[in-house]
Amino acid sequence: MSLGFRPDLLVDILPELLQGAKITVELTVVSVAIGTLIGLVVGVCRVSHLKVLNVPAALYVEVLRGTPLLVQVMIVYYGLPNLGINLGQMTSGIVALSLNSGAYVAEIFKAGIKSIKKGQTEASFSLGMTYGQTMRFVILPQAVRNILPALGNEFIALIKDSSLVSVIAIEELLRRGMIVYSRTYNAWTPLIGVAIIYLCMTIPLSRMVAFVEKRWEIND
Repeated sequence: MSLGFRPDLLVDILPELLQGAKITVELTVVSVAIGTLIGLVVGVCRVSHLKVLNVPAALYVEVLRGTPLLVQVMIVYYGLPNLGINLGQMTSGIVALSLNSGAYVAEIFKAGIKSIKKGQTEASFSLGMTYGQTMRFVILPQAVRNILPALGNEFIALIKDSSLVSVIAIEELLRRGMIVYSRTYNAWTPLIGVAIIYLCMTIPLSRMVAFVEKRWEIND
């Protein structure tokens, strides 16, 4: 049995790897959606002058960004059951990825909000708008436009980071590749297949983000 790269084996295992890729995409899409909502709320709290909002938000961001995602996945899956909270594999993976993504998205929103000139906030207040109305109707729409490329990059990063949930036996792309390896004792073929599929997912998204960013620079 050849232990090098085997194109015939890659063809045979491709459907299995694509099933794993499907789970990877599902994990990423759900986690980015939840993470974006978390990031929006935390990002707004981060720019608030109220310490009751700003301090917990800053603590959340520092803790989640300052600890490895792998550790966070294992805490959610292995640690929470000790507190009587059993989420299951898929839910644990989504929770860990969402919380981690939310911390990074919060900083993206914070930067986007701060990129808007203060004069617009002052003008909104002069028109009788509340802080909430100003943020909702004036600041956030402009901030979202500015940060869309960064959000796209976060989506791409999370596609790759989702491979870490393989440690809790979620059969995403990398886990499927390792299962093939354990069955065939051929590491090259499944891992190269995994890498190719990741590239097929991330390269088009990277090009799309770059295209959107370039078009907006031209329009500006």
